[in-house]
Amino acid sequence: MKVTKEIEKLEHSAAKLTVTVAKKDVADSYSETLGKYTKNVQIPGFRKGHVPASVLERKYGEQIKMEAASDLIDKSLNEIFSDEKELENRPLPYAQPVLENMPEFDTSKDFVYTVTYDVFPKVEVTDFSGITIKEAQVTVGDAELNEELKGIQERNAVVIDKKDDEKAEKDNIITISIVEKDENGAEIASTKREDFTFTIGTAENVYKIDDDLIGLKKGDSKEITKTYGDDEKDESLKGKTKKYAVTVKQIKVRNLPALDDELAQDVNEKFKTLDDLKKDIMRNLENAKNNKINELKTNDLLSQLIEKYPFEIPASMLNAELDGRWRMMAQQFQTTVEELDRMISASGQKKEDMLKEWTGDAEKMLKSRIIVDSLLKSKNISVTPEEIEAEYQKIADGNGITVDEVKQHYADPRSKEYLIDEAKEQKLYKEIFAEVKVTKGDKVAFKDLFNR
Repeated sequence: MKVTKEIEKLEHSAAKLTVTVAKKDVADSYSETLGKYTKNVQIPGFRKGHVPASVLERKYGEQIKMEAASDLIDKSLNEIFSDEKELENRPLPYAQPVLENMPEFDTSKDFVYTVTYDVFPKVEVTDFSGITIKEAQVTVGDAELNEELKGIQERNAVVIDKKDDEKAEKDNIITISIVEKDENGAEIASTKREDFTFTIGTAENVYKIDDDLIGLKKGDSKEITKTYGDDEKDESLKGKTKKYAVTVKQIKVRNLPALDDELAQDVNEKFKTLDDLKKDIMRNLENAKNNKINELKTNDLLSQLIEKYPFEIPASMLNAELDGRWRMMAQQFQTTVEELDRMISASGQKKEDMLKEWTGDAEKMLKSRIIVDSLLKSKNISVTPEEIEAEYQKIADGNGITVDEVKQHYADPRSKEYLIDEAKEQKLYKEIFAEVKVTKGDKVAFKDLFNR
């Protein structure tokens, strides 16, 4: 087939393709389509396969032309997009070319048609000047170690009932019944909660009446008046005064185990002493800190590159990403997409509004991915088997396990491919951070680092 093409780049990473098919191929396509009708169409008075072409053209002429035109479009597009030279001009897999209008089909003329479609966005990052990355300064010390040890104690604590005459204190686990009262002192039935259990002094208590419960004993009842400030996050409570009737049903206390070698051995048999456990905790904290700092540096780098090299994401690519996120949310709720749609609608929310809220983050993620892929290609980043072996060792050292255990984890081909891709990206970032300006940022507390 003799085909000529003209490609025009449009906004939002779209393209307009104008195709011209030589009139000989137009005539051949028409003849081929007419031949199919001749073989298959039955008309009274004629044997199948012996209907004269003139009769078929009078009866089905426009239909034959439409089919011949559609075949020409399909065949010519397949030929164009199969050409390896047209790789960057191929439509995205989720963006079918759209025909602007069906052109005239005349066997004595060339056949010209135009389609538009989305293509993969192009971005060329050639210069890192002007980019400055601030690296947060974080220290891991005794405070962070003790916080982790406290958590281990609490997870291994034995919970027992307090005696009936013992009072509730901070960190006790308390079970109450609670109901809101109206301005006349009558109970509001819809607000009643039985066996509401939480730890005094934590964020688990939505009513924020912890201090009012300290000193009460099992069986005690109390009426509490609580005024919530304008900074209250719960909109139903902000700036309001509520009256609650509370009865203590149960008070429990956690008996924390001693911080000793025995506790370390209970946590994991690989620990022989408390010092072994502490060293493992510190290693994990350091790894967590370094990983988070690298994540923040990478996000900052990509944000600046997105700003320095602006480009647009095709609508079809963004829609595919948002649809994927919606389907992932359905999986998290262990339901179908259709049922999730009904659930969201029943809650008074709109799917369109939720997707709109996700759009900014989705666009940034897609742009980051495209920039990284572009840099991996332009810098020809690859990793050797020796570098992957070093990565296995690094993971083993960071997690306190053997290299063989790491290799077992990545034995699946897909998992190993993920590891290789991750190693390539880390190699890329290492190269880039050597080119850009990295300065010391603010001092940040370890726990605050993970709120960034």
